Amino acid sequence: MIRTGIGYDSHRLVEGRELILGGIVIPFDRGLEGHSDADVLCHSIIDSVLGALGEGDIGMHFPDTEARWKDASSIDLLKKVIEMARERGYEVSWVDASIIAEAPKLGPHLEAMKKEIAGSGVKQDRINLKATTNEGMGFTGRGEGIAVIAVSTLTGTGS
Repeated sequence: MIRTGIGYDSHRLVEGRELILGGIVIPFDRGLEGHSDADVLCHSIIDSVLGALGEGDIGMHFPDTEARWKDASSIDLLKKVIEMARERGYEVSWVDASIIAEAPKLGPHLEAMKKEIAGSGVKQDRINLKATTNEGMGFTGRGEGIAVIAVSTLTGTGS
């Protein structure tokens, strides 16, 4: 059986936080605002896997109203969702994600992000990451935030 899910997330850039994308710290003057570490890349991948499983979204599983998820590592949350997929008889066979940010330049960090995401249980050669700008348009173009769209394909027997 093959299942596909789409995920999208965006967070506002704010002063006083580290910028964490794909589980790594990116040097920048601002970070992403959120209840957890606000890693929009991991969040969008989580939503894409949950979508493929028919299991709602990240907010249903890791609500920002619960103190235990405060400052949580999104890589750890991704590991939990990948394990959920395995328990249901699926493997994540492909992840494709586009990070939309005017700054900082993310190209030099993509391989390190892939390696970190692979530690969550997706083989590194089955992860494709891209970084693009919004050509100065919209909230990402004005440098107010970062957005990510991700697609995941799951294969397995299901349960």
